[in-house]
Amino acid sequence: QVQLVESGGELVQAGGSLRLSCAASGRTFSSYAMAWFRQPPGKEREFVASISWRGTWTYYGDSVKGRFTISSDNAKNTVYLQMNRLKPEDTAVYYCAARDSGSYESPISYKYWGQGTQVTVSS
Repeated sequence: QVQLVESGGELVQAGGSLRLSCAASGRTFSSYAMAWFRQPPGKEREFVASISWRGTWTYYGDSVKGRFTISSDNAKNTVYLQMNRLKPEDTAVYYCAARDSGSYESPISYKYWGQGTQVTVSS
């Protein structure tokens, strides 16, 4: 059984920072790429960032470039999303996901998903 468990979401003021964590368990993820997506209220799920499990490459959505950083700790089987200079439009449920093939930006490429963690940015 593969499990992805997100944590770290909370209410924060605009301009503040948060770090989300995604703990992976159940199998070896060395062949998987990991990603963060988010889903604002009433909107579709949006790509945020992706990283190869070994951290050799990263990709970011245009709306978060320069503010968010994705990283991984293989020893802990954990992926992080450091979010700086948060804006009210960053408010969403943030999901961690894992894939072994397909487009890094497309949710349908991802085989495993966490339950999500709520991030709320107040103005």
